[in-house]
Amino acid sequence: QVQLVQSGGGLVQPGGSLRLSCVASGDIFSINHMDWYRQAPGKERELVATITENGSVKYHDSVKGRFTVSRDNVNHMVYLQMNSLMPEDTAVYYCNGDITWYAGRGIYDRKADFWGQGTQVTVSS
Repeated sequence: QVQLVQSGGGLVQPGGSLRLSCVASGDIFSINHMDWYRQAPGKERELVATITENGSVKYHDSVKGRFTVSRDNVNHMVYLQMNSLMPEDTAVYYCNGDITWYAGRGIYDRKADFWGQGTQVTVSS
């Protein structure tokens, strides 16, 4: 069974840094594509960062130059390094992945919509 498990997050003062991690567990063959979303209270979920299979990255304008998404293909992990955090970055952050895994009997399967459990990031003095 494939799962995305998140770690990191917490409370940080403005200007501080946090790193979020998202690991794919199960008999993983590859993480093809991973997005990081966030949802603040009373707001729509928004796409923050994307990293593709070949390592191409994209960012929401509000986090460009402050956030960095990276991946560790060996350990099936994706990271979101968040620097110069601001109160408006406060939200629950989610990873969302397109994963290929070994389903048994020589069969590989792929699904484009695995979600992590979410992790709270609070930026406050």
